[in-house]
Formats: sequence, structure tokens, C-alpha cells
Amino acid sequence: MKTNYHLPVLLEPAVEGLQIKPDGTYVDVTFGGGGHARKILELLNHKGRLIAFDQDAQALQNAPDDPRIVLINENFRYIKPFLKLHGVRKVNGILGDLGVSSHQFDMPDRGFSTRFDGVLDMRMNQRSSLTAGEVINQYSEADLKKIFAVYGEIKSAAAMAKQIVSVRQSEPITTSKQLQSAIARFLPKHRENKVLAQVYQAIRIEVNQELEALQEFLLQTPDLLVPGGRLSLISYHSLEDRLVKRFMKSGLFYGEPEKDIYGNVDVPLKPVGKLIVPTPEEIQHNNRARSAKLRIAERL
Repeated sequence: MKTNYHLPVLLEPAVEGLQIKPDGTYVDVTFGGGGHARKILELLNHKGRLIAFDQDAQALQNAPDDPRIVLINENFRYIKPFLKLHGVRKVNGILGDLGVSSHQFDMPDRGFSTRFDGVLDMRMNQRSSLTAGEVINQYSEADLKKIFAVYGEIKSAAAMAKQIVSVRQSEPITTSKQLQSAIARFLPKHRENKVLAQVYQAIRIEVNQELEALQEFLLQTPDLLVPGGRLSLISYHSLEDRLVKRFMKSGLFYGEPEKDIYGNVDVPLKPVGKLIVPTPEEIQHNNRARSAKLRIAERL
């Protein structure tokens, strides 16, 4: 396993939650370094099959030499048509780790990390056209405010958006250092890293349409899972976790499901067990696991 690329988070419970059948068909929608995928392959026999997705072409270098796995270089929002393309209509389980990989964070030219002075990119799929630089330099003040407020949950979103628009009139903001300099007055010393993380999260979510992609993906999962099939998902911030939690509970993202005349509701999934978080030992070993939340659901 290439742990230098990405150390898998909640490896054991996430895979255990799938209740692997040795001859079953499974999907890893966020292949990354291949940690979860390799664990699944260990539990499959020669009849078992794993289809893995990753929109980042750099993840393809981690593909194991194993005839039981097919690796698809696409966003998981397209899961259903690409599974159909590979002759798969139903699966026994689906696993996803919604976080940014360690590799992406550690590459200065990808622009994901606040630690480096790299170009404002943040594209998980390098074939996509929208970059973080375009968001910062071309979005209106109102749109920037909305992104910071909704995706970053930043209290000073309005003032921060106004400041960015003012600064970019003199010179385009093209690097992480320039962005951090532009919003320096909104970064209190005792909370600088936290606020920066919120800013970068907000921009990254917008660039990659992360919440839209997650919703599109989730809506397809009930049709893909066989009865008793499992969905095992790891999220890292409240916006993702809220969508996952609500969908697993009700099949909806907002509101409550309709009841029939007997007061019953028809929901496609049922949550399995309680929320799972990393142990203190795992967090000590892998600090990036600290905000991870694992939820598991079963197809009814």
C-alpha cells in the first residue's frame, strides 16, 4: 500500500461495514491511494469484483495489478452510467471517502494546502475548466459572499468578499500567498489556521461542485444496491455529513418523507449502527483523520 500517497482513514470499520461477500461486486468511489480498495480485494475470492472511481488522473498510478479490479477515471456523480458501461447494474456494496487525499494536499502546484505558496488551482479533476483562481478573480462580490458563508461557514463572509474584490482590482490574485495577504485582516492570530482552512474549503467545494456531486451520487445508490447491500461513507465536514445523514435516514436531503395513510414512510435505506469516528490512536498516527465521520446504511 502506498501510504506516502494517502493513508486510508477508518480503514477497518469502513470496509467491515460493507459485510463483504467473497464473490460479490463492490464499488470504491474514491480510489485515491487504494487503501480501502486493497482491503476489499483481500476479502474477495476469484469471483469477486471491484469497480473503483477517481476523477484525479494521478490516482491511476496506484492501481493494483489485479484482474478483479476496474479503475474508472471519472467523478462518482456518474456512477450509474459508467457501471452500466462495464456491464454492472447491481452491486453488493459501495464505499466512499469524501476527503481530499494526502497526496493532493502535499502537492504545492495543486493549490489545496494553506502551507504552500502555489497557484490557486484546487481542481480534483485536472480536466475541469474552473479553477480557484477564476473563482477568486471572476466571481461577483455577492457570489463570493455566498460561497464563504455557505461552504465555509465564515462569519465575516461579506467583508471578506468585499476585500477580495477591492484587492483584485489592482492586481489579480493568482497564488495562495496573494490570497492570504488579501484577507490577512480576517485572520486573527489565535484562529488563523482555522479560518484559512474554512476559506480554502469553501473555494474547493465550489471549484469541484462537491455538494452537488455528492447529492447526485447518493440519489443513484438505492437503485444500484441489491437488497441488503451496504453503503459506507466517510465525510469530513458538517455540510457533507448532514447530506449523508439525512439521505441515509429518509432518502431526502431536505424535509421529511411523506407518510401513507397508515403513517408509514417508504425509505430506500436504513442506517446501520451509530456514527463511527477515529480512535485517539488513529488520530495520533494520522492527524488528517481527526474530523472524519463514518456512516453506514443498508438497502431495504
